[in-house]
Amino acid sequence: MAYKSLQQCISDLEKKGELLRITKETNPDLEMPSIHLDEFEKAGKAILFEKVKGSKFRAVSNLFGTLERSKFIFRDSLEKVKQLIELKTNPISAFKNPAKAIFTALHGIYSIPQKVRFPRSFKEIQIEDIPQLKCWKEDGGAFITLPQVYSEDVENPGIMNSNLGMYRIQLSGNDYEQNKEVGMHYQIHRGIGVHQKKANEKGEPLKVSVFVGGPPAHTFAAVMPLPEGMSEISFAGILGKRRFRYAKKDGFTISADADFVICGELHPNELKPEGPFGDHLGYYSLTHDFPVMRVKKVYAKENAIWPFTVVGRPPQEDSQFGALI
Repeated sequence: MAYKSLQQCISDLEKKGELLRITKETNPDLEMPSIHLDEFEKAGKAILFEKVKGSKFRAVSNLFGTLERSKFIFRDSLEKVKQLIELKTNPISAFKNPAKAIFTALHGIYSIPQKVRFPRSFKEIQIEDIPQLKCWKEDGGAFITLPQVYSEDVENPGIMNSNLGMYRIQLSGNDYEQNKEVGMHYQIHRGIGVHQKKANEKGEPLKVSVFVGGPPAHTFAAVMPLPEGMSEISFAGILGKRRFRYAKKDGFTISADADFVICGELHPNELKPEGPFGDHLGYYSLTHDFPVMRVKKVYAKENAIWPFTVVGRPPQEDSQFGALI
């Protein structure tokens, strides 16, 4: 289904009986992650937390908690996506069934991102306004666990030369200056690492946008290992059957359909301690120096919803990402 928003997906899941509403106030510091873990363990429903302590924003988790639910969310596009990837990785297959190839290729129109005006519904907020999710008691602070981290190649800028990846973001704790700095954990060989290396060599800051929420296809695109030359932005459009809509503001790229956007810069050789973090291997990753992002602007749409997951000893929700991939 071509969801225009995270809210639309949640409403669809509720109609199917796949949503659990938590109406009492819940604490994002350990309590909400604990509820998530209990629901995931019984292959339960997606969870909408309607009153989050310390934040005016609602939160949702366990959207992808079962393979069946993920297939339901992407029920109208999954087969076409498989066919398009087959064409990309095995072009000779088009000669075997040209009619099918032409029909499939027509779905590629969704792969072209659409530039729009900056959304009027976006309002400026602070990092501290966001639900401060701390999943494990020894975590170094609050983290974003489902971010879509956007960066561009400084030598060849443009949205079609971008990288959209899921790298963990530490919002608080350690030596971070509240509301002005966040930590960014990634390996240097990842797409954003390549972009930052080029920016460092030029002595320039790398502009980075962190999208949270929006249509589920955007979240999944950030974790999908794609064939060489296939853009995550294009994949998000095809999987969601809706072109990726974006705007430009102050030199930053803004996902027009995201629920939250954090804009900032990575400056050459600026590092701060990040972690510890209860990782997907079932252990705490230790505190190490990683790039720190200077926060410039934080936006939230009207009635925004904060999506999150909990990683830890497998299987967890991220294992279901792997099953869907």
